[in-house]
Amino acid sequence: MLYPDPQFLRYLYSFLWALFASGMAWYVMYVGSQITYVTLADGSRRIRKLPLLMRLHLPLVPNLFPVLSANILEGSRARLNRRLVSAGFEGALTAEHIIGLRCLMPLISGVFWVLFVRASASVAPGTIIEKSQVTLICFGVIWLYAYPDLWLRRMLTQRHRQIQRALPFVLDLLTLSVEAGMDFMTAMQRNIRRRDIDALGEELIRVIREIQLGKTRAQALKDLSYRVDLSDLRSVVNALVQADELGVSIGSILRIQADQMRQRRFERAEKLANEAPVKMLFPLMVFIFPAVFLILLGPIINRLVQEGL
Repeated sequence: MLYPDPQFLRYLYSFLWALFASGMAWYVMYVGSQITYVTLADGSRRIRKLPLLMRLHLPLVPNLFPVLSANILEGSRARLNRRLVSAGFEGALTAEHIIGLRCLMPLISGVFWVLFVRASASVAPGTIIEKSQVTLICFGVIWLYAYPDLWLRRMLTQRHRQIQRALPFVLDLLTLSVEAGMDFMTAMQRNIRRRDIDALGEELIRVIREIQLGKTRAQALKDLSYRVDLSDLRSVVNALVQADELGVSIGSILRIQADQMRQRRFERAEKLANEAPVKMLFPLMVFIFPAVFLILLGPIINRLVQEGL
């Protein structure tokens, strides 16, 4: 029986590994160069950045769509779709993408993570994997499963923070425009044209386009409140809708809401400032105090050891 030449097999394995590494490198570079857009209500497009780790798995997610569209996942899909809309990723991602990433990332990237942990540890062949490796592998797989939800929560928090920062300034501009004699629609359009498009500007563009297409102003504002799902914006929308129904001057309502938003922003900043000492306590105890004790007590301990010897 003829056996292949061992040297030939080594060359063959090296070639296959090089081919695999080249293919993976090309795929990573190709996916990393792609850009994700969302289309605003006025037809313009805005860039939405997705993590590279998620983009590497997204092309494989459509293979799971027949399973992910089951009725049992209808509640999860509805909640995720609303969070995606609130985070500004409507049209770029769907709930099926997030659920599919939960399934694929632990399976695909989890295999590479296990191989990396096993290769980086000096474990002899045939021995039982150490508990530290098992803990590290389990932590990595769980993190890969939870990463899409963690990323979506971070994007939602960032977008809400952007809207909270821009809301008092936008309300001030709307107040000045309305008190100068403009109607509310014209004031919003002028505000959008004169400012850089941010998260709040994107939502106001949609409100204007919905009103132009025939939706009432009250309904468009209510849809804005439901879509963004932010308490500060919800209070502003409720005040505007009530002013519209009761015939109260919108200018005075806008001025009151601008003052309230600014006061809330000041209270949030004051709360974060009060929380800073507590948040600094852990790094202070773990990183700074040991270094200080080592500098102060190190020479004394060294001298005591030398005298004892």
